[in-house]
Amino acid sequence: MLSKMRKVITHRTAGTALLLSLAACTTAAQASPLVMFRDPGCGCCEKWAEHIETNMKQDVETRNSNDMAAIKDANGVPGALRSCHTMIVEGYVIEGHVPAEAIAKLLREKPTGVKGLAVAGMPVGSPGMEYQNQTQPYQVIAFGESGQRVFASYN
Repeated sequence: MLSKMRKVITHRTAGTALLLSLAACTTAAQASPLVMFRDPGCGCCEKWAEHIETNMKQDVETRNSNDMAAIKDANGVPGALRSCHTMIVEGYVIEGHVPAEAIAKLLREKPTGVKGLAVAGMPVGSPGMEYQNQTQPYQVIAFGESGQRVFASYN
């Protein structure tokens, strides 16, 4: 009888350990770092990072760079889509004031041929570029091997 109880306890302990290790792996995958490169003199980048942290429930690691062009070149950001900051998450490039919901959609859907998302320039009303109640329409552009296309539109 005691031998049977030990086997049950051993199996339960092994099962619990397996579940805990799987949970740890899942959490690690979900907690992929969000790394934002920015010019140290730019203030809107920090406001955008706050938007991302609040809406994606993850910390943004900020790395200052005095050569943002080199970072954009190294990550394949097309010249016409460049903005003030560049974030890397799960191998994707996020350029400029892309809303958190568009990033979440990208990470959820993982469309083929897409290297990243960009909001060119600094449109008023985009996350981090809020000004009073003013907004201007803008588009989030997906870019990569399959070219460029509108991923989302905002008014």
